[in-house]
Amino acid sequence: MRAFIILIVLSSWASASSVMPGDTLPARKPVTLRSFYPPASLIIGGLLSTGHSEEAIRNEVAEERNHLIPRFRTKVDDYLQFSPLVVAYGLDAFGVHSKTDLINRTVILIKGEAMALTTVTLLKSATHTLRPDGSSYNSFPSGHTTQAFAAATFLNEEYKDRFPWMPYASYTVASSVGILRVANNRHYINDVLVGAGIGYLSMKVAYWTHQYKWGKASRKHKLAY
Repeated sequence: MRAFIILIVLSSWASASSVMPGDTLPARKPVTLRSFYPPASLIIGGLLSTGHSEEAIRNEVAEERNHLIPRFRTKVDDYLQFSPLVVAYGLDAFGVHSKTDLINRTVILIKGEAMALTTVTLLKSATHTLRPDGSSYNSFPSGHTTQAFAAATFLNEEYKDRFPWMPYASYTVASSVGILRVANNRHYINDVLVGAGIGYLSMKVAYWTHQYKWGKASRKHKLAY
């Protein structure tokens, strides 16, 4: 269970770091080295837990999972990975306006999702890693976890200034997806950690590089709140 704890701790660090003072958008702020600490920690943690020996962290976690919950199965993670996006657009639909106008935030979302999906697809093809349940050779990294953290980062960026608790809620949901992927025996812990880092970083890059060319009048109005 210690690797599960590692995932939760690293994810909590990511959420806490994402609410650093001054880190707000669409007001453009310099991207500092500190901004890369959360995704770098997740990715490095995942790489360090990789290995083929029995003592490798990923294999120890898989062995412990098989011992404690060998028959555990759920499809909750298939839906939970998208829940932050439902919340983000749902809140706006019910009048709780997000920081960015509809057009710009949708363009950001598409860019972030495209980066995350492309990265995951290329890595899965290049590494050709067998899943712990032996079902296929596309284990590394976890696509579900990548999606969950990309979506959580999107939700967090749009509502963290209005709701200070949003980072903790959004990344807890994303971390739950990663834990469930391991519990379902569909991924090793390193697949999940690296996927989390990719998802987080992809959506952050989408925000950092966005030029806000659409809906400027609407955006200025919403910044007034």
